[in-house]
Amino acid sequence: MLGRQFADVTADIERTPDGRRLCVSREIDAPADVLWDFLTDTERWPEWGPSVRAVDCDSRRIAAGTTGRVETVGGLWVPFEITSCRDRRWTWRVAKIPATGHRVEGDRPCRVVFEIPVLAGGYAPVCARALQDLARLAEA
Repeated sequence: MLGRQFADVTADIERTPDGRRLCVSREIDAPADVLWDFLTDTERWPEWGPSVRAVDCDSRRIAAGTTGRVETVGGLWVPFEITSCRDRRWTWRVAKIPATGHRVEGDRPCRVVFEIPVLAGGYAPVCARALQDLARLAEA
């Protein structure tokens, strides 16, 4: 589905706590805590998030209720709010719209999963690229 460029990435429809989502995932040979740190550290988001250029947030580490804004590729700043963050899974709303969920499963190797609302399935290649960047950073 995601092409040869993303050969290590899988995409499946799953039922999540937020309903049916397109889940884009990859196994990464790194400790789960390392990946979780990348996913929850707002200062690191631009390193692995292809659509995030910068983050403006009072908290470096996210928790449920954390708010801020992200600068997108086009230079547009959009507000976000973390809606849940527990058990190595977090979700958010971007510009008040439910956006991707993020989770880490297992220990080492672990699986990182991005949960995309089904109607936003066109975002899957962006998530696949983020998984490649996370693997590169975590396995270095």
